[in-house]
Amino acid sequence: MNRASQSRDNGELILRLRGISKQFGAVTALEDIQLDVHAGEVVALVGDNGAGKSTLVKTLAGVHQPTAGAIEYLGKPVTLDTPGKALEMGIATVFQDLSLCENLDVVANLFLGHELNPWRLDEVQMEVRAWTLLQELAARIPSVREPIASLSGGQRQTVAIARSLLLDPQIIMLDEPTAALGVAQTAEVLNLIERVRERGHGVILISHNMEDVRAVADRIVVLRLGRNNGVFTPENTHEELVAAITGATENSVSRRSARKLETQGE
Repeated sequence: MNRASQSRDNGELILRLRGISKQFGAVTALEDIQLDVHAGEVVALVGDNGAGKSTLVKTLAGVHQPTAGAIEYLGKPVTLDTPGKALEMGIATVFQDLSLCENLDVVANLFLGHELNPWRLDEVQMEVRAWTLLQELAARIPSVREPIASLSGGQRQTVAIARSLLLDPQIIMLDEPTAALGVAQTAEVLNLIERVRERGHGVILISHNMEDVRAVADRIVVLRLGRNNGVFTPENTHEELVAAITGATENSVSRRSARKLETQGE
């Protein structure tokens, strides 16, 4: 059994951030961020506009490099200096725009850039692998040969998430996966997130929808003005989450609570 399989089987710590800060000139976007992600758990990252969520996600995706702090991946310090390196190491990101080619079918989108035998495409094997993966996720896709343009918003999100799973990453980051979706499509995506967790992947979910977050998250990390402002669970009330997001909860108390919860697994 390889290292990746072991980490997802035993629920060990996959990712640890300590003291992550990011400055853009005189602007401090992130300051002293602490974050842990374990195998088989969904960690929701919430906060108001400008809280630093996007900057943190781009830092983990290799787009930005932190100004200070340390990133540990599977127990070893790492540097995520390019998106390709982050993906190669096992950190996949599904951004809000999904980056799908609407004129291509599901199979072509799933394997885009990672085609099997690119000099002479193995269409049969790619179609078999596409069906297998989508069936494991219980995805409601009518056909893997259906053009992306004809799929619903929820089905497109499913294709984007499935594409991120092809390289068997340890962690998947989802940026607002239910934004602009209807009730039925939102439920479909939330069910998909739960199935990804059941496969043993760590999931970082970025969302403004507190109901969606409380429905699937194991832990809820609140960012405010680029700093940790509390770590919560779905058992916390909606009012407590909103208070931390808006700053009604005293920052020093929230940060002490965040550090306490983050160190319980150490």
